[in-house]
Amino acid sequence: MKTSLLQKKNLSSWLSLALLAGSIGFLSADLPKQEPVVVGKGKHRYSWIQDWLKLPEGMKLGNTHGSIVVDKKGRVLVNTDAAHAVVILDADGNYLKSWGKEFQGGLHGMCLFEEDGQERLLLAHIGRHEVIKTDLDGKVLRRWGYPEESGHYANAGEYRPTAVAVAPDGSFFVADGYGKSWVHQYDSEGNYQKSFGGPGTEPGKMRTPHGLWLDTRRNPPVLLVADRENHRLQYFSLDGEYKGLVGEHFRRPCGTYQHGTEMVVADLAGRVTLLDSKDQLIAHLGDQPDPKLRARNGIPRDLWKDGFFLAPHSAAFDQNGNLYVMDWLSLGRISKLKRLH
Repeated sequence: MKTSLLQKKNLSSWLSLALLAGSIGFLSADLPKQEPVVVGKGKHRYSWIQDWLKLPEGMKLGNTHGSIVVDKKGRVLVNTDAAHAVVILDADGNYLKSWGKEFQGGLHGMCLFEEDGQERLLLAHIGRHEVIKTDLDGKVLRRWGYPEESGHYANAGEYRPTAVAVAPDGSFFVADGYGKSWVHQYDSEGNYQKSFGGPGTEPGKMRTPHGLWLDTRRNPPVLLVADRENHRLQYFSLDGEYKGLVGEHFRRPCGTYQHGTEMVVADLAGRVTLLDSKDQLIAHLGDQPDPKLRARNGIPRDLWKDGFFLAPHSAAFDQNGNLYVMDWLSLGRISKLKRLH
């Protein structure tokens, strides 16, 4: 059978397309894979893990306006304003469980501590005007309302606690970051003791004491306060005596988290800061270059870029020195930065 001219042309076209497709496939296979974004410098370099968070199909994280803590099992606990007020993830970002429907809308701070050999949480809730003690499964063990004994409040509505820190003896501190800028101290039995700080700009006073941390880099340990709107960190003894401040390096520090002698500071104005044992700057991580994108809650997802934060609200280390960072975003953003050794 003879092949027509039209058939020859069709065959030639098909062969050309096949060769082209083959060459494209060959070239694609040889193209280098996209390298992960690396932030930091020297011994403090981190690989930004792309698409780390993996939620069940149909589940949305919700507004992330709270804290991150990492438990002894390496699980990452994060707050949201949704019905799943506490979401628990593994180190690879896989969803494990969630709880906290009654705490929806306002669960702002979490402090992980040990009591009678068990890990517990102290939760600061800005909408409920209270502090709640729970186990890691969400069982409520005790509640504390506003510190009426302090004499600083006319009613509970004036009290909007943002953070809690626990001392080695079991006493604890509560920061009224969104209320009247006092720090309140309770003994190990949960009884109110005293208040210190209060509104102001002079050393020892505060404007939005947003975060608290029990800093064991010093001996004896001290209370570290992220004094956000004064753009500084302040130190107090465990008796509430002012000890000093760090005023460099920060825009709007929200909270701190310790790993050995290093401290990470989540800065709402677009970056995360690492400090050494003497509070000297190690590095700024993920510094957002566009001031218009810093500290804004409603940034659309198409403007999120690996390697750049938007509004860091909380950051935490795991046991291996990896970092987890929460951006204050209505769509919810949690990022993992893997430490490169």
